[in-house]
Amino acid sequence: MIITSKTNRPELMDIKKYLTEKRELVENELLTLLQTDGLLTDHFAAMRYSLMAGGKRIRPILCLAAAEALDCDPAPPAVSIACAIECIHTYSLIHDDLPAMDNDDLRRGKPTNHKVFGEASAILAGDGLLTFAFELMSRHDFTALLTPDESLRIIHILAHAAGPYGMVGGQSIDLASEGKEIPFETLQYLHSCKTGALITASIQTGAVIGHASDSQFEALTGYGEKLGLAFQIVDDILNVVGTEEELGKAAGSDAERNKATYPLFFGVDKSREMVKETVDAALKSLSEFDNKAEPLRELAYYILSRRS
Repeated sequence: MIITSKTNRPELMDIKKYLTEKRELVENELLTLLQTDGLLTDHFAAMRYSLMAGGKRIRPILCLAAAEALDCDPAPPAVSIACAIECIHTYSLIHDDLPAMDNDDLRRGKPTNHKVFGEASAILAGDGLLTFAFELMSRHDFTALLTPDESLRIIHILAHAAGPYGMVGGQSIDLASEGKEIPFETLQYLHSCKTGALITASIQTGAVIGHASDSQFEALTGYGEKLGLAFQIVDDILNVVGTEEELGKAAGSDAERNKATYPLFFGVDKSREMVKETVDAALKSLSEFDNKAEPLRELAYYILSRRS
């Protein structure tokens, strides 16, 4: 079990109920968005297969929770952005699983997209989801609810997080680093791009929707950056100590591919201590927020105690 700083802390809200409610909100909207027939039926089926294959929807929920922390009702446009974020995240999983990348057979306990639909269709499914995310963010029924500056800021935040300075760049460094000894600073940068960037961006977009002040935006960004790092350290630990049944994918794959990870640098026990320190720092970033930010606090504890 991952050690967190929640020891002896009383429960302030039912985080599992909160997660279920928000996940259903996002998934119901996604199902209405990705429906078609005719010549594109198979393409949309491939997109829906991975998009609706399970998952906790942590990133879109973080967007909604950040907006709530600023007393913003998590209705449109927050739900539209949450759906766009999940499309971007799912695209990255489809492409990461490809034979040319991590070559994984399982994702969330199910065959990966390319195992079901073929490699070419999986690539196009990922491309479709990534592009569709930006269609969602630029639709008139969404942009009409925000100022032009807010809409452009959100699009810029997510484009930056998904592109060469974010997930794509992180994956590039990850592939180039396999089988090599890399400095710890490179590992930190890799994780901040590949995993941390979209987590941070999810919170930042919620902050924009909630009309955050400069100080509030900075504080939420700090929370997101630390949460993203902690999330990845937990992933590294679970790849060592977890099982295939728990993870829904192959366990021990990092060691098999000789990937640089926190346990490789520091061992599992020290990595667990670093998780605790990082989540404490993330929570400290929320010190200026009242109880409306409680979902963000509880989400940190929940994420860091996960087993998958």
